[in-house]
Amino acid sequence: MHNRIVEGDRERVQVFQGVVMRMKGKGSNARITVRRIAAHGVGVERTFFLASPRLEKVEVVRHAHVRRKQLYYLRQRSGKAARLRAKRYVPSAPEESGPAEAEAEAAE
Repeated sequence: MHNRIVEGDRERVQVFQGVVMRMKGKGSNARITVRRIAAHGVGVERTFFLASPRLEKVEVVRHAHVRRKQLYYLRQRSGKAARLRAKRYVPSAPEESGPAEAEAEAAE
């Protein structure tokens, strides 16, 4: 989550990277709660409104396989127990030209 922060007369973009705990609401009321582990192992959760003008960009770093809508059980877990199983994600490759098309191009 890239969030724009105003400090006095300056503006900067702050990145908040973590696990999406829940997605709630629809339309202009949609919001996402993200949890990350800050300094000294303290868990920090922030809720972002997706329609907010302060939200610069939402970037998905990786996908995980989960069987729950809301991942509140991760609050009680720490260390390796708090890891989520990675989802195998293979982006679709652009279609390549077949051998018949390659021969037609070579003949010209």
